[in-house]
Amino acid sequence: MAAAALGGLGLLRARLRLAAAAAATSAALGRTGHRAPPLRGGVAAAVPSAGRSYGSQAKEEEELRVRYLDDEHKGIVVLGLNRSHAKNALSKNLVKMMSKAVDALKSDKKVRTVVFRSEVPGIFCAGADLKERAKMHSSEVSSFVSRARATINELANLPVPTIAAIDGTALGGGLELALACDIRVAASSAKMGLVETKLAIIPGAGGTQRLPRTIGVSLAKELIFSARIVDGEEAKSIGLISHVVEQNEAGDAAYRRALALAREFLPQGPVAMRVAKLAINQGMEVDLVTGLAIEEACYAQTIPTKDRIEGLLAFKEKRPPRYKGE
Repeated sequence: MAAAALGGLGLLRARLRLAAAAAATSAALGRTGHRAPPLRGGVAAAVPSAGRSYGSQAKEEEELRVRYLDDEHKGIVVLGLNRSHAKNALSKNLVKMMSKAVDALKSDKKVRTVVFRSEVPGIFCAGADLKERAKMHSSEVSSFVSRARATINELANLPVPTIAAIDGTALGGGLELALACDIRVAASSAKMGLVETKLAIIPGAGGTQRLPRTIGVSLAKELIFSARIVDGEEAKSIGLISHVVEQNEAGDAAYRRALALAREFLPQGPVAMRVAKLAINQGMEVDLVTGLAIEEACYAQTIPTKDRIEGLLAFKEKRPPRYKGE
């Protein structure tokens, strides 16, 4: 039953568009005579330091360092941008490494939360590597942007919660990368903005779509039209980030806050977390009637799991649940 439930979660992504939308469309037509919009898309303890190796070994020269945390952080995976010479700018190689890492994470049932951070002090990601881009043929630029967009979309579609820890500057593609995460935490001194219009282009990796969905259409237009850069405090006030923290001497205050937040997610039912994210993401793209049908279909995926049985038993016995993600 448990294995079937997990398999059903995968099939659910494909079936939601037809089953839920069809049911809601029928109901909507009966009330208004208008067709419902189509469903879019796919579905403070000790803090590990940047220099410590745990889980998988990380090499200093790697542009993206993947860490599977241990002990009280077990289940948390940290993806660390590590291109100090280029301010973590998105190069072809870095995008390739990100795509490979995300592809591995999406099928790993042991992963409970992913934290995206920088291991370069004072910078999160400066956007696309313009020096590399200047050497590209026009056809290569188009291909690179498409690959970067697809990779960021893959990050957005990871089935587990994702948190961006912004301890420094996040501009252009760097902010688009953070916007693809479920939750953003930033230091008050961090700088963020979609600045592409200064270069006579527009955000090309989801910025024109995710920023309005995050802070509202009018304000998103204002920020993109002006190429304005905001700090952590202003980003919090407009809803661009969920938490703002004062930077510390180590320069990793946002990372520490992100880890603390991720630890809050660890005790919860793994299957429920995945299904909850799917229900929220899918439901935000449709009308309420369709969204409620999606929630119903997603809720049904949690009923046959061992996680649910363990959760009810733990509640009855007044003890912490011991979930296995089945």
